[in-house]
Amino acid sequence: MVMQTIQPPTSAFVGASWGALACGVTAYLAGLWLAHMALNEKGYYFTLLLLGLFAAVSLQKTVRDRSEGVPVTGIYTGSCWVALVAAILLLAIGLWNATVSPSEKGFFAMSFVLSLFAVVAVQKNVRDLGTVRDPRPNAE
Repeated sequence: MVMQTIQPPTSAFVGASWGALACGVTAYLAGLWLAHMALNEKGYYFTLLLLGLFAAVSLQKTVRDRSEGVPVTGIYTGSCWVALVAAILLLAIGLWNATVSPSEKGFFAMSFVLSLFAVVAVQKNVRDLGTVRDPRPNAE
């Protein structure tokens, strides 16, 4: 077995990742707060954000576990993919049919994508920092 050395992420990357996540989620939530939508529509988009964030983190962890030889079932990996794709598709369908302006649709789409990307980077940083601090396998 080849031991790989994991370098800790730089403070700049950790800060940028957390900053991007805060910007994406804050922008999305501010957009929801200010949007002229019924409360049930706002709840739909809020739930999609939560589902998307959870699915992205879970999928990132699953992929990394597999790459490090940690056993992960195919059903769980498939569930992560289904949840992430469902969140993205449901957001796209919801925005396609929404009665908001095209610029608002783009705003929601971009803040959603930024949030998903950033949460994956934050999860990677958290795991890398945890591995560097405690190099035992599965030290999370």
